[in-house]
Amino acid sequence: MDRGSSQPEGKGTLEKLAGLKGPLLIFGAALFFYFVAGNIEEFPLPGQLGPAFWPKAILILLMVSCVVKAMETLFSRSQDSEPGTGTAPALNVPKLVAMIVLLIGVVFFLDQIGFLLANFLFLILFLRVSGVKKPIPLLLISILGTIFLLHLFIKVVYLPLPRGTWFFEDFTIFCYRLLHLI
Repeated sequence: MDRGSSQPEGKGTLEKLAGLKGPLLIFGAALFFYFVAGNIEEFPLPGQLGPAFWPKAILILLMVSCVVKAMETLFSRSQDSEPGTGTAPALNVPKLVAMIVLLIGVVFFLDQIGFLLANFLFLILFLRVSGVKKPIPLLLISILGTIFLLHLFIKVVYLPLPRGTWFFEDFTIFCYRLLHLI
């Protein structure tokens, strides 16, 4: 025993090893599904990614994040207090409800107003609810985030996104042309 501590010396090590269960379990599952994804038949068009690329890429990133979490757990300094005695941040129920309503709303309105406008409005409103108050960062994050996602989904993943109906479709096509997406 340590003179100033009421815990045995090995307790911190045992807690660290117990903290590895989750990352190791998820890593194992991701590794299994990575090999399962290897069985996906691929006939990619020249210059395009095959159907197994994105599942494998996501699983590799998941495995990397598990390794990072395991390293963080192993090399973290032991806390002075017992685990679980720290105070969790207060839960702001109205903010949580507003964020959930925004998520449901964006899914509902996606087909009507199109991905471009739905994502832009979602980002502005979600950031505002989460506490971003300055208008310039709010607009920059929303505009650049929407442009990034449009380029990712249209140019990299080749995913057709909802363009909206009525004049929203015309607006989306106009913006796509401005951004050289079509």
